[in-house]
Amino acid sequence: MNKKELVDALAKKASITKKDAEAFLDAFVDVVSETLSKGEEVKLVGFGTFKVQERAARKGVNPQTGKPLKIPAKKVPKFVPGKELKELVK
Repeated sequence: MNKKELVDALAKKASITKKDAEAFLDAFVDVVSETLSKGEEVKLVGFGTFKVQERAARKGVNPQTGKPLKIPAKKVPKFVPGKELKELVK
């Protein structure tokens, strides 16, 4: 499902216009992104948790040259599904 299809489904499910559904979806994405950029979590009970995970520095290999290289530590966004969502997907 792409963004357009999601907007259409939200509009139909919530009985709102597609313009309002798109505005809501954009606002939701902005709020989650801003919250994660601050290092905080967004918990939606039953659905899941958006959080920031730290990846440790590690050694890697350049596949073209075979030379070893260092991959620096970094922070990455992560989604952990909730129990109810896991049950629905089974």
